[in-house]
Amino acid sequence: MWAAMRWLWLGFALWAAPVWAQEDVVELNAGAGDVIEDGSEAGLQQWVAGFRDRALAAGISSATFDAVMPGVHFLPAVIERDRKQDEFTRTIWDYLDRAVSDDRIAAGQKALRAHGPLLDQIEARYGVDKHVVLAIWGLESAYGAVRGDIETPSALATLAYDTRRGAFFEAELIAALQILQSGAVKPAAMVGSWAGAMGHTQFMPSSYLKLAVTNAGTGKPDIWGDDPGDALASTAAYLANAGWKKGGRWGDEVRLPAGFDYDLAGDRTQKPLSTWAALGVTMPDGAALGSGWGALLLPAGARGPAFLVYDNFAAIEAYNKADAYVIAVGHLADRIAGGDGFKAAWPRDLRALTLDERRALQSLLLREGVYAGTPDGKVGPLTIAAVKAFQRARGMVPDGYPSLEILQALR
Repeated sequence: MWAAMRWLWLGFALWAAPVWAQEDVVELNAGAGDVIEDGSEAGLQQWVAGFRDRALAAGISSATFDAVMPGVHFLPAVIERDRKQDEFTRTIWDYLDRAVSDDRIAAGQKALRAHGPLLDQIEARYGVDKHVVLAIWGLESAYGAVRGDIETPSALATLAYDTRRGAFFEAELIAALQILQSGAVKPAAMVGSWAGAMGHTQFMPSSYLKLAVTNAGTGKPDIWGDDPGDALASTAAYLANAGWKKGGRWGDEVRLPAGFDYDLAGDRTQKPLSTWAALGVTMPDGAALGSGWGALLLPAGARGPAFLVYDNFAAIEAYNKADAYVIAVGHLADRIAGGDGFKAAWPRDLRALTLDERRALQSLLLREGVYAGTPDGKVGPLTIAAVKAFQRARGMVPDGYPSLEILQALR
């Protein structure tokens, strides 16, 4: 489904776009024209006329094109939503408060009771924890209650016409036309989010073509209808394809000893749990760690909860690479299954940096000679490594967390 960022962002949206711009990643539409500032219906229709030959060359029949594309319209609200992504300034704890709320946990437990046999069947077939599948359903569409009502072809055409990420969305539009051409869904029923994600678990069209399955094993997957069976099975198949390890966990909250070397966290390098144990890392109640391998993650820096994350964390990342999203899925799954909340407190006295502040932070790190990226306000591994280098030079705890304190110290 959504391909997004692997690393920490300071801004999160509960309903985020499926593709986020990333630090250190080649733009998907490199070489495209300027972003359209004042799009219009007439401009979109002109774009559609030029798109026809490209669509037919990609295997879309003229009958399918002529049945669908004349009904496509320019959606200004889609462009507005796309523009606002970089402006989100929500801390991870604010995001988790909403994503793993008491209401969402209770609704998940109700859904578990209502769909228990279906979820058991899917877990047995794909080896993916049913609570994780259920948590993704809860986060993506509130267990099917909020699947989106925007016409997918219009949303994708609007975003492709806009050119900011035009090549990506044009490819998704072609995939959507391929789905319609196959007869899997009628054009009127192909609706979803503003960014083209569809159904109970918000598959992008290309992901549907590659990985959607039918729960019954016959026919074409229906992820749009009221029955969630195909969507949940497709989500499990997606995670299995991403390397989900049967019986494994996504991660665990852990407790770090006094004087811990925070330079060991954040680079996703796995170590044997016995190595972490030798460094004094324990479960929150002081119990010993288990066996296997894990990497240490500090999503809120040294003052927030610490996590050891395992291979299944990476499998969920294939669905949406934001750390906040993956932690939300894992934690919601645990809470639906009856687990407890986080033991360590989040640093709620801190606030997220604004987009302008993130850009300023990167510019100042660049001036210090520790940052090699572009001051674009998108916090990825280069920024985190640069913050760590600055912290080490100043004798601060090198947790890599880009806080207001770091910005002020740089200034």
